[in-house]
Amino acid sequence: MRDIITEIWSTARRNKLRTALTGFAVAWGIFMLIVLLGAGNGLINASMNNNSRFIANSMAIFGGTTSKPYKGLKEGRYVPLKDKDITTTETQFMENIDEVGARVTQPATTISLGENYVSTTLNGVYPNHEQTDKMEMRYGRFINHIDMKEKRKVLVLGDKQAEELTHNVESLVGKYLKVGAFAFRVVGIYKEKQNSSASAYTAYTTLQTVYGKSNQPERIVFTFHGLNTEKANEDFEKEYRAKLNTAHQADPEDESALWIWNRYTQNLQMETGMGIIRTALWIVGLFTLLSGIVGVSNIMLITVKERTREFGIRKAIGAKPWSILKLIIVESVIITTFFGYIGMVLGVAANEYMDATLGHDVIDTGLFKTTMFVNPTVGLDVCIEATMVMVIAGTLAGLVPALKASRIRPIEALRAE
Repeated sequence: MRDIITEIWSTARRNKLRTALTGFAVAWGIFMLIVLLGAGNGLINASMNNNSRFIANSMAIFGGTTSKPYKGLKEGRYVPLKDKDITTTETQFMENIDEVGARVTQPATTISLGENYVSTTLNGVYPNHEQTDKMEMRYGRFINHIDMKEKRKVLVLGDKQAEELTHNVESLVGKYLKVGAFAFRVVGIYKEKQNSSASAYTAYTTLQTVYGKSNQPERIVFTFHGLNTEKANEDFEKEYRAKLNTAHQADPEDESALWIWNRYTQNLQMETGMGIIRTALWIVGLFTLLSGIVGVSNIMLITVKERTREFGIRKAIGAKPWSILKLIIVESVIITTFFGYIGMVLGVAANEYMDATLGHDVIDTGLFKTTMFVNPTVGLDVCIEATMVMVIAGTLAGLVPALKASRIRPIEALRAE
């Protein structure tokens, strides 16, 4: 075996350009497959991560602007949500809706403790906000129904917000903080989500009363059950929109008058889209890998043609067909393995570079912060499997010309130019 490797090394040194082109084709195929899959995984992971911020079986309702005239009213009319829409949602859609909530906001609110302060958005919410937004409490509790009923001046802070006020975050629970011109009692500290714009929370009814925002919900949020297909969700949305649009003197079918963010159907569409992207990436990657295989096959054909006279001399002095076959196959395996490994290492390095750069770029959407890439890498098993595919394919590519070379008659080979 040592003699074969020495001979292959000698042949490679004599044909540097040919060996380099073969190696480049192999390495490029592996490299592009890994980079493409890594980039695709980064985009998919980022999308799935952003989607997982909220519970799937929930909807958020926002006011909009009419796009159709209705009963003498022109299009372009703003349709604000009202507290009565919350009641309508609770009472007339009980068959599918579990718990209803709403949100109202007081921006640029200063919360202080002694000389320390933090400026943030104060959101008045229902208790179901903890569930729909998948909030994780570190200390204390979230807003409850008694806070809502009694309009208590309670406050829930993010852990990083709390750290701005005191080093001992847990000690804030039970203390009173100055919120604008009012005193609110801290009842809980929640864990802020990565790359999210943190807000402080109080009871919906409290914020309405303290800041004079009665009958002005910015959104209605509810969880639901029994809508397990896309069609069932579409039918529910149509009925729900018609009911609320009619209450606001808007065309029942006007989709612009009321904006419905259905997180369930969004997840379904996201999963379908991610599946298409994954398939497309694999197809492109495999065709790139195929180009490397074709390159190896072509080079091996050229190699056999160039060395036909050499193989004839070998057979004339007693070399057996198997020795020639083994020489060509081993050469194909060694070249493919060596350069395939280089392509794999470079591909992994490129993915790690994307993770270290693009994976940490934060985009502020206004509503929340997000990253374009999350973990844009490929599993080691995929890298090894792709390299093994190239090695096996390279071996098979070298097998055909090897068989041809091993069967050639010495006299025919010696006549070759």
